[in-house]
Amino acid sequence: MPAPNAISFDKLTRIIGTPRAPLLLDVRSEEDFAADPRLLPGSVRIDDQALAALAPQLGGQPSIAVCQAGHRRSQGTAAWLRAEGCASEYLEGGFEAWRSAGLPLIDPAKLPARDAQGRTIWVTRARPKIDRIACPWLIRRFLDPRAIILFVAPAEVVGVAERYNASPFDIEGVFWSHRDDLCTFDVMLAEFGLSIPALDRLATIVRGADTARLDLAPEAAGLLAASLGLSRMYSDDLEQLEAGMLLYDAFYRWARDATDETHNWPTNKPKAD
Repeated sequence: MPAPNAISFDKLTRIIGTPRAPLLLDVRSEEDFAADPRLLPGSVRIDDQALAALAPQLGGQPSIAVCQAGHRRSQGTAAWLRAEGCASEYLEGGFEAWRSAGLPLIDPAKLPARDAQGRTIWVTRARPKIDRIACPWLIRRFLDPRAIILFVAPAEVVGVAERYNASPFDIEGVFWSHRDDLCTFDVMLAEFGLSIPALDRLATIVRGADTARLDLAPEAAGLLAASLGLSRMYSDDLEQLEAGMLLYDAFYRWARDATDETHNWPTNKPKAD
């Protein structure tokens, strides 16, 4: 029988990709990780023998521990972190249950190297509009919630990436960029294997807005308008990114939960006799 602090994989799928998603801690053994080095979206590998040092770094952030099958490693990690004052649960059934359900798994080899604090670093052109807000949203919601996003002059993107061991994106001549009719957001979804219906729907909207093909989705024009409006509201790129995160959170939840819902007014109009 699972402990009260267990979370099922179906419940976890509902909170991954949302602002309230906890930090996912992969505590599988080296042998289990070597057999399948993929990670749940947004998770990070940690040593479950170094939890006393980890707890202060979490700063009270809730977490979910994931081991191979949901036994001693993940339950022990969650219990230790709770003893240190950090809210923590473990994934019931562990990595095996998630994988058996056919849920998305990330190849960490495609992520940039992490810095001393365990964060990935990404760099792109300043003054973002659509793709350069959509991609950071995807990175922080599904790849690395603590990712560092750098905005610099276009001519300096590659140089800054080399200097700080970062991944450049959404400029010509780099791996994470447009390919044929696809925008960078599409490429990231494909390369990381994030085959999620709501993300696929959102990708069509982003592609339509980012490549001036507003006919691809009725919502593309609305995303374009909102994105251009945000770019004029904020002169600071990081402030614009924070505002844009909320915009994409809303589009993602609509794509996941509300596409069949309509709205009409007035709602209390008397019926005709």
